[in-house]
Parts: sequence; C-alpha cells; structure tokens
Amino acid sequence: MKHIGLTGGIGSGKTTVSKILVKNGIPVYDSDSNAKLLMNSSNEIKKLIINHFGKLSYTNNKLNNKYISKIIFNNPVEMNRINSLIHPFVHDNFNKWKNNFSSKYVIFESAIIFETGSYEKFDFNILVLSDIEKRIKRVINRDFSSEDDVLTRIKSQWIDDKKIPFADYVIKNNKSFKSLENNVLMMIDTLNKKFI
Repeated sequence: MKHIGLTGGIGSGKTTVSKILVKNGIPVYDSDSNAKLLMNSSNEIKKLIINHFGKLSYTNNKLNNKYISKIIFNNPVEMNRINSLIHPFVHDNFNKWKNNFSSKYVIFESAIIFETGSYEKFDFNILVLSDIEKRIKRVINRDFSSEDDVLTRIKSQWIDDKKIPFADYVIKNNKSFKSLENNVLMMIDTLNKKFI
C-alpha cells in the first residue's frame, strides 16, 4: 500500500479535495481532526502538553485551543515544539487506521507536511494552491476569524513558492468547485496509472 501526502496552506481547499477523493472511493486520513481527538483523549499527550505549556493548556479536561493558539501561532519555536510532541502519535494512529483498507494507496491530509519533513515518509505528495485573497476570504467565512488572525496563521506556514519544489503534483484551486473537481479527477487518473 502506497502512502500519499496531501497538503496546502490554510484556506487553500485541501479539505474539499479530500471530500472529492473520498466520494471517489479513496481513503483519506484527516490528520488535523485526528490530532485534535488525540489531544483530548490521550493522557500521554495531555501530560506532555501540560508539562511544556502549563496547566492552562486544558480546561475541564479539554484542550484550551485559544490559549494554545495564542502561543504557537506567534512563535515558530513553540509551533515546532507542539508538532514534535503530537506527530509521532498521529503517525502511529495513521498506521493503525490504514489497516482498515485494502486499497493500493491511502491519503494522509495535513496542513504542514513539508514544514515538518513528514513528506519524506510518503511515496507521492500533492499540494493544493490558491490565491491568498481567496484563502483569507474562505477562512473568515468558515471560522468567523478576523483577517489579522487568518494572516497570523498563514504566516506560521511556509509560503507556496517554498512548497512547490517538494510536491509531485500541484492542484490550483482558484476557480469553481466543478473546475476543482475536474482537476482532482485528473489527479486520481494519474495516481491510478502510477500505483495500480
């Protein structure tokens, strides 16, 4: 079974790409959602986060997202720290998850595949790109965030030009949903020819 990385900056549309993949029968592991689940369910992770970020990291036994976000999105060192704490657990969880499938390949969706170096573990890496204005608008509409908050989160990730050389396949998401869907179907065809 081949492992394929799927990434893109916040608001680029990688989750929409994932939904199209799933609709077409391709298993997708959402690392961001699973990381959140693990941070709230694993006592081992809770202990590591509290030891590093302090007791305010959790309230009522749930991750204090506002507290953690304030720390990590303004500090690359702390962002790297939390990623280094959580990623081994996420990848272990992914390796268990993939055993539920008999497909020739599975997709690992994550916003920071290149930033963390985990792209090296994959057989193929897909990058979703979108214009910055569209990304900002999508995240504001989705999360009810301020433009400043969105820009802070964007700045915590690599710029697209830095990611492109590491990608095996690039999908541009600046037009309609139909256009994106067509691009994804073309990519599936490429993957099927390569891996099946």
